[in-house]
Amino acid sequence: MNKLEIVVPCYNEEDILEYTINELQIVLDIMVEDSLISESSGICFVNDGSTDNTQKIIDDACKIDDRFSCVKLAGNYGHQKALLAGMYSVDADMVVTIDADLQDDPNAIIEMVKKYREGYEVVYGVRENRNSDTFFKKYTALGFYKIMQMLGIKIVYNHADFRLMSKNAIERLKEYNEKSVFLRALIPLLGLNSCNVYYDRFERLAGESKYPFLKMLSFAWCGFVGFSNFPLRIITVAGGVLFSLSIISLISFLALYFSDHYVSKYIFMILAFALFSGTILLALGIIGEYIDKIFTEVKARPRYQIEKMINV
Repeated sequence: MNKLEIVVPCYNEEDILEYTINELQIVLDIMVEDSLISESSGICFVNDGSTDNTQKIIDDACKIDDRFSCVKLAGNYGHQKALLAGMYSVDADMVVTIDADLQDDPNAIIEMVKKYREGYEVVYGVRENRNSDTFFKKYTALGFYKIMQMLGIKIVYNHADFRLMSKNAIERLKEYNEKSVFLRALIPLLGLNSCNVYYDRFERLAGESKYPFLKMLSFAWCGFVGFSNFPLRIITVAGGVLFSLSIISLISFLALYFSDHYVSKYIFMILAFALFSGTILLALGIIGEYIDKIFTEVKARPRYQIEKMINV
């Protein structure tokens, strides 16, 4: 019988965590009773530097049931690295990652496991719709996926980080050593047999979202510059277009000037200076983002540090 580990990254989740533990335990018991997974299957909570009572709740759960385990990170390293810490720490035939707020339907895990038993090594949890999102979040998210696809980045539409991966898939993922982690685009690169499981996303029952707009924007930008050189190509195209426009503008200016039409050369100079200065700053900014990624990678620092482990 195959062993399953459910990895749950946690950051200040004291308001929802006890509910999460109960719900995941129910799903786990159902799968054991249906002989879908082995009795040794469990749930691994990754504490990503929480400052509230999250760790105490996890400790209490681990004492009550040895199927619960914990990886406590030495600081707040971020959601993506917390996922990696959990996936790389557990030993199981398959691993499911799900956020602690349980907005992703935990019952979909049952369908994921069934797909794994059919031979799929990666099973993506995909939202059926975005009816639970606000108008702003819905259309910014849809725009994000469309832009990623336009840039040629392989990404599953309406999929976040709710997925099942086989042990083989995780071993392959370990070969990707970049420090700026964006799992949504990394995992499709593994080239393994995959499929989707569709579910309805729930509203958050308690606590606050750990991804406000600015953090989501930063996360999206990480995906853009980490998996596409398209922004660099934009600079080249923009440079060519602006050079052509500057030549046309210069010819037009000279034609008006020599045809006795009054044209202030100072206005022309100011507009030209503003145009080219802005273009240069934009280009330097985009190039700087790529240099920053190179700087981060060449330092080769560990992605995270583990402070302690329980039942792992």
